[in-house]
Amino acid sequence: MGGHDHGHGPPYTIPHYSQFQIKGIPELEEVEKELAKRGLKDPWIRNEAWRYHPGFGTRWYKARKLFFRGLPIGIGLTVATLAYDKLTGGDQHGHGHAEH
Repeated sequence: MGGHDHGHGPPYTIPHYSQFQIKGIPELEEVEKELAKRGLKDPWIRNEAWRYHPGFGTRWYKARKLFFRGLPIGIGLTVATLAYDKLTGGDQHGHGHAEH
C-alpha cells in the first residue's frame, strides 16, 4: 500500500549534487562576487544552479510555457463551441430585443 511505484522504480532520477556548479552561470557568479565584496559567502548558492541548467529551459521557454500552455486546447474548445452554436441555432431562444 502507499506510493505509486508499482515495482518499476522511481518515476524520475535525482541528479547527483556535484552535477550542478555555479561556474559558467553568469547570474550566480555575479551574486557570488557581490557577496564576496561584503565578506559573505553563500554555501547554498549551488542549490539554485538547477534553474539555469539547459534541461530546465531558457527564460523565454519558461514564459512561453507559462502563458501559452493551454492555448491550443482553448482555441479548439472555442471552435467546437462556435460550431455547436452554429449547428443548433445559437442563442436564438426568444431573448432578443426585437421580440415583444
